[in-house]
Amino acid sequence: GAGAAFGAVTQVGPMVTVLIVAGAGATAMCADLGSRSIREEIDALEVLGINPVQRLVTPRMLASGLVALLLNSLVVIIGILGGYFFSIFIQGVNPGAFAAGITLLTGVPEVIISCVKAALFGLIAGLVACYRGLTISSGGAKAVGNAVNETVVYAFMALFVVNVVVTAIGIQMTSG
Repeated sequence: GAGAAFGAVTQVGPMVTVLIVAGAGATAMCADLGSRSIREEIDALEVLGINPVQRLVTPRMLASGLVALLLNSLVVIIGILGGYFFSIFIQGVNPGAFAAGITLLTGVPEVIISCVKAALFGLIAGLVACYRGLTISSGGAKAVGNAVNETVVYAFMALFVVNVVVTAIGIQMTSG
């Protein structure tokens, strides 16, 4: 139980979350903003005196951070339940022993770090998507498709690097 909970909370939850948010949410945000950019809707907003960052980017960034946080909680719970059923029914572990071991390695600091990682990952994926979507100036649908592909690659690379850094900081903060 200790290993399943620790792995699900500290690594699996945030990483699965980032793959879903960056793979699905960020690509949709990039495609939407990219389409608006090539149709000059962003320029039209500026002419009307509406700040596109305030109107289009900020809500998307906040939404991606919140969705990542909520999705992380769901993935962690499902991961622990999956580990429970595997341990009990496949490996023959005592259910009480599994439940007692959950909190041996995983406590409130690990849960907080997991939530921070997930929210940070969501914000970064949203930032990359919005940046790539807004920086398309010409090229039509092909440029939007290229920007969406770049969004996935850039977001995954940035998020894996951030995961290493945040994990290292989290280990320093929670150890002894």
